[in-house]
Amino acid sequence: MTTQMIIRLDPNLKDKVSKLAQKEGKSLSGLVRELLEKYMKERDMGSYIDDLWDRIGEKLSERKITTADIDKVIQEVRKRNE
Repeated sequence: MTTQMIIRLDPNLKDKVSKLAQKEGKSLSGLVRELLEKYMKERDMGSYIDDLWDRIGEKLSERKITTADIDKVIQEVRKRNE
Protein backbone atom coordinates (compact mmCIF):
# COMPACT_ATOMS: atom_id res chain seq x y z
CA MET A 1 0.00 0.00 0.00
CA THR A 2 1.35 3.44 -0.86
CA THR A 3 0.73 6.73 0.84
CA GLN A 4 0.92 10.33 -0.25
CA MET A 5 3.44 12.92 0.83
CA ILE A 6 3.16 16.63 0.17
CA ILE A 7 6.39 18.55 -0.33
CA ARG A 8 7.02 22.15 -1.25
CA LEU A 9 9.43 22.92 -4.09
CA ASP A 10 10.64 26.03 -5.76
CA PRO A 11 8.68 26.26 -9.04
CA ASN A 12 11.91 26.34 -11.09
CA LEU A 13 13.19 23.17 -9.43
CA LYS A 14 9.87 21.41 -9.97
CA ASP A 15 9.90 22.35 -13.67
CA LYS A 16 13.48 21.12 -14.12
CA VAL A 17 12.83 17.85 -12.30
CA SER A 18 9.56 17.31 -14.18
CA LYS A 19 11.33 17.78 -17.52
CA LEU A 20 14.11 15.42 -16.50
CA ALA A 21 11.61 12.77 -15.40
CA GLN A 22 9.75 13.14 -18.68
CA LYS A 23 12.98 12.73 -20.69
CA GLU A 24 13.66 9.52 -18.77
CA GLY A 25 10.13 8.25 -19.37
CA LYS A 26 9.20 8.50 -15.69
CA SER A 27 6.57 10.33 -13.75
CA LEU A 28 7.63 13.02 -11.30
CA SER A 29 6.39 10.83 -8.45
CA GLY A 30 8.36 7.86 -9.79
CA LEU A 31 11.54 9.90 -10.02
CA VAL A 32 11.11 11.25 -6.48
CA ARG A 33 10.48 7.71 -5.16
CA GLU A 34 13.61 6.49 -6.94
CA LEU A 35 15.69 9.32 -5.49
CA LEU A 36 14.38 8.73 -1.97
CA GLU A 37 15.08 4.98 -2.23
CA LYS A 38 18.63 5.69 -3.40
CA TYR A 39 19.10 8.23 -0.61
CA MET A 40 17.95 5.74 2.02
CA LYS A 41 20.06 2.92 0.61
CA GLU A 42 23.17 5.08 0.69
CA ARG A 43 22.57 6.12 4.29
CA ASP A 44 21.13 2.94 5.78
CA MET A 45 24.01 1.10 7.46
CA GLY A 46 22.28 -2.29 7.25
CA SER A 47 21.80 -1.95 3.50
CA TYR A 48 25.38 -0.76 3.13
CA ILE A 49 26.69 -3.79 4.99
CA ASP A 50 24.47 -6.17 2.99
CA ASP A 51 25.77 -4.61 -0.22
CA LEU A 52 29.34 -4.91 1.05
CA TRP A 53 28.89 -8.62 1.81
CA ASP A 54 27.41 -9.12 -1.67
CA ARG A 55 30.42 -7.44 -3.27
CA ILE A 56 32.84 -9.47 -1.13
CA GLY A 57 31.01 -12.67 -2.12
CA GLU A 58 31.22 -11.74 -5.80
CA LYS A 59 34.96 -11.07 -5.54
CA LEU A 60 35.54 -14.38 -3.74
CA SER A 61 33.54 -16.23 -6.41
CA GLU A 62 35.44 -14.51 -9.22
CA ARG A 63 38.71 -15.64 -7.64
CA LYS A 64 37.35 -19.18 -7.07
CA ILE A 65 37.91 -18.91 -3.31
CA THR A 66 35.93 -21.50 -1.36
CA THR A 67 34.78 -21.70 2.24
CA ALA A 68 37.49 -24.33 2.77
CA ASP A 69 40.10 -21.78 1.63
CA ILE A 70 38.70 -19.22 4.06
CA ASP A 71 38.64 -21.73 6.93
CA LYS A 72 42.26 -22.65 6.22
CA VAL A 73 43.37 -19.00 6.34
CA ILE A 74 41.45 -18.42 9.58
CA GLN A 75 43.15 -21.43 11.20
CA GLU A 76 46.60 -20.21 10.04
CA VAL A 77 46.02 -16.75 11.50
CA ARG A 78 44.75 -18.20 14.77
CA LYS A 79 47.86 -20.40 15.07
CA ARG A 80 50.14 -17.39 14.49
CA ASN A 81 48.33 -15.40 17.17
CA GLU A 82 48.46 -18.08 19.89
